[in-house]
Amino acid sequence: MAKRILVAEDDPGNRCIVVKVLTLEGYQTVATDDGRSALALARRERPDLIVMDLGMPGMDGWEAARRLKADPQTADIPIIALTAWDEERAREAGYDGYLSKPCRPKTIREAVARFLAGR
Repeated sequence: MAKRILVAEDDPGNRCIVVKVLTLEGYQTVATDDGRSALALARRERPDLIVMDLGMPGMDGWEAARRLKADPQTADIPIIALTAWDEERAREAGYDGYLSKPCRPKTIREAVARFLAGR
């Protein structure tokens, strides 16, 4: 069964690129454009990995990651930050990994494969 990845990114172009790269690699994807719906989707879909932007409107990726890591139902799901901000801030927010925007398809593929190895 294909691994399922939740992509939370408010920019439609960036979201489309990430989803397309992951789909072409054989992953199942579910996507959203805000943190609040990312929380709901993570609880309902139980993805193997979350790729999430930090700077989304409404509930941003900082708060969404904090809540995901505090919830026993979602705490074990690795989260990769997708952002133009720095890696240290992403790790402080509870993210397990970091992808710097703009992302190249190869970088996305490698990061996702690394986090899904053994899951």
